[in-house]
Amino acid sequence: MDPRAATVYRFVMRRVPRLKEPLVVREERDDGGFVLRSPTPLGARPANLSAWVERWARERPDTVAFAERSGEGWRTITWSALAEQSRAIGQALAERDLSLERPVMILSGNSIDHALMTFGAMAVGVPVVPVSVAYALSSTDWVQLRHIFDLVTPGMIFVEHAAPFAKALAALDLTGVELVASEGGGTPLSALVKTSPSERFAERAATVGPDTVAKILMTSGSTDRPKGVLTTHGMLTANQQSLAQAWPFVDDAAPVLVDWLPWSHTFGGSHNFNLVLRNGGTMYIDGGRPAPALFGRTLENLAKVAPTIQFNVPAGYAMLVKALEDDAAFAKQFFSRMEAVFYAAAALPQDVWARLDAVAERTLGHRIWLTTAWGSTETSPLVTSAHFALDEAGNIGVPVPGCELAFVPNGGKLELRVRGPNVTPGYHRDSTKTAAAFDEEGFYRIGDAGRLADTEAPARGVVFDGRVAEDFKLQTGTWVNVAEVRTGCLSAAGGLLTNAVVTGHDRDYVGLLGWLSPSAEEGAREALAARLAKRNDEVKGSSRRVARVLLLEAPPSLDAGEITDKGYVNAAAVLANRAEQVEALHADAPGDDVLVLPD
Repeated sequence: MDPRAATVYRFVMRRVPRLKEPLVVREERDDGGFVLRSPTPLGARPANLSAWVERWARERPDTVAFAERSGEGWRTITWSALAEQSRAIGQALAERDLSLERPVMILSGNSIDHALMTFGAMAVGVPVVPVSVAYALSSTDWVQLRHIFDLVTPGMIFVEHAAPFAKALAALDLTGVELVASEGGGTPLSALVKTSPSERFAERAATVGPDTVAKILMTSGSTDRPKGVLTTHGMLTANQQSLAQAWPFVDDAAPVLVDWLPWSHTFGGSHNFNLVLRNGGTMYIDGGRPAPALFGRTLENLAKVAPTIQFNVPAGYAMLVKALEDDAAFAKQFFSRMEAVFYAAAALPQDVWARLDAVAERTLGHRIWLTTAWGSTETSPLVTSAHFALDEAGNIGVPVPGCELAFVPNGGKLELRVRGPNVTPGYHRDSTKTAAAFDEEGFYRIGDAGRLADTEAPARGVVFDGRVAEDFKLQTGTWVNVAEVRTGCLSAAGGLLTNAVVTGHDRDYVGLLGWLSPSAEEGAREALAARLAKRNDEVKGSSRRVARVLLLEAPPSLDAGEITDKGYVNAAAVLANRAEQVEALHADAPGDDVLVLPD
């Protein structure tokens, strides 16, 4: 053989940080289900979150805890200053007798002042209720905001800048409620910061333990109103200890985040916020988000600060990967000290995964660790972690120490249920929904389904299998796996769709309601139809093929509960609110606005 004709093949490594070996114990159940748990005991953790604030104030007093943009530079606060100002605010809140019955409601977005109010309240056992900014600033009727206000009955409301919230505040009955603002009205936050901690502070701080409620996080709601998830100090400290045992690399070097994810949600507000807190790291608060008008801010911030871990939702990565592909210098900066790229809230389309792999390989000479985890607001949120190398999306990992994951046969799927110290004791002032959320063994009914990636080797992880209630049957009696169809279509669309909802319950075929990307150019409809038709050719069975697509002009409505401020679309609400469009999509004689794909 002519040696000059030989081809050199190179194996491209995927570099991962120091991780705990994934280990699980499987316990069989009489109903055909089973329980997975980690054999590693959950390690020691403090009684409350404030213990970590005080630790870093002693050990890393001059390390920046939080930073936010101020002009071309950053406003920063060190761990020592954070602890000092939090104690002062805690004293002020204790003097006002705030409590679980009269908590602090926070309407503003992520900021240093938001963090100060949070830590000050937590120091004296006063829960905070961080509310999605969209409920106040993007809503037109404030129905969701009024519902939350009436549910939690706050004794204090904090807004950073009062003026933008004037209309939302006017929609609330603020009798007996103190308004605190950084500027623009009410009690100045600076007045709270000047309060001198006294014996009363020490007395209140001493009572804050694992069962003390740290925050009430509002669920996104579906066709129902948001529920208030009681989130205790013990839930949050246990969750961070679980994460540290799965990710021991966070003990090697304090994490640095550039993060936009809202603190009103569990991903940003519990997982990422407390990752920085537990490990004495630094969070650069990103004022951008994955939206055309704001994503430029994210790119500016990432160009200034290279994170050690990147957190985002799939829509954010779809925008980020293009910027990395287009600018080699930016890619070099972004990956310069990156340990992990983490996605959650929805499955990452495989085309985005492949593009991230490609740009990392081109920049670094190797692939980086792409990973995910799984949980919910009620689990604070971590239940499973994919703390091993993956090459495609879908695997959500194995249970972390302290968590038990039950697989219960349900309608042809395995329903997932969770038990552990990270699980909520229930919903605020709603005993009926609390009782319905747990089974007779105390497992929380999370509503998702899963299956083992390898039935003979459970340590290879769990594959997310959609929501138990969202799958449906066609008229043929064939079940449609909604999560698989939706993710497959978004991936095949190659960025032309920002989101989609699967239709077809009791119909002859599967349909898709979708939203075109704002950056889509002329001819996007035809290109989308061609890409989805190609996907249809590659999959088998009527339950996996999409026959028709209807592109929606009106964006998902926040007021109607169709979307969260993370961009997660609530399919049940969309289908209920847009019944006319669903009928038009499945009509015997479809209109010109319906894309009919070839059989």
